[in-house]
Amino acid sequence: MPAQDPSVPADAAGASEPPTAPVRQVLSDSVYEDIKAKIMDHEIAPGARVGIEALARSLDVSPTPVREALARLESDGLVVKRSLSGYRATELLTRQGVEELFEMRLLLEPRAAALAARNADESQLDAIEATLEAMQAHPGPGGPYPSYRDFAALDQRFHDAVAEAAHQPLLADAVERLHSHLHIFRLSSIQDAGDPTRDEHERVVRAILRRRPERAAEAMAEHLTRSLERQLTRFEGE
Repeated sequence: MPAQDPSVPADAAGASEPPTAPVRQVLSDSVYEDIKAKIMDHEIAPGARVGIEALARSLDVSPTPVREALARLESDGLVVKRSLSGYRATELLTRQGVEELFEMRLLLEPRAAALAARNADESQLDAIEATLEAMQAHPGPGGPYPSYRDFAALDQRFHDAVAEAAHQPLLADAVERLHSHLHIFRLSSIQDAGDPTRDEHERVVRAILRRRPERAAEAMAEHLTRSLERQLTRFEGE
């Protein structure tokens, strides 16, 4: 009988088992998206307790991927963990909350756009432009969250990519941590068919590509101001 190659561990000499890590990651991501959709669509009501065991049963999974998903959703600001009472879905933004969120964005993102116009390398310019082009192929909000999930992700990616291209890590981190798009889309999935978001993004991109910092800042500020005005119509009559 031939001798076993000493460089091969004994437990690896036979048929090897397929790796489980990628499968587990796929399951974790799927559970995360399922629970996020429930929160975004208010199937889990704002402020409601999020039961790990009940979610595991409804999704037909063990509690482990549910716990992992809730930890990710906590970092997204969609759930909050309280001692002794577990996880709860965060409350919706109030009018004041929306105004404060956009006040922060108006402080951060026009500056990021100006710096991106000055500092972005070619690969970052390509990434910003590609994200804008990808948004053209996806429908905007309207209907349940899964139907516009890709648009929402691309919208967030666009703003994050601009901030990253500023080459100011603390600024980029601050923009990303706001998770502004999740909170805004969660207020309502209804979007006007004539929504000008893509056109406003295009003006930002054009200024960045042309290396015009002042115009990039103006275009971003204009986009955010108009977006705030659109969001505030949700609160009319209150």
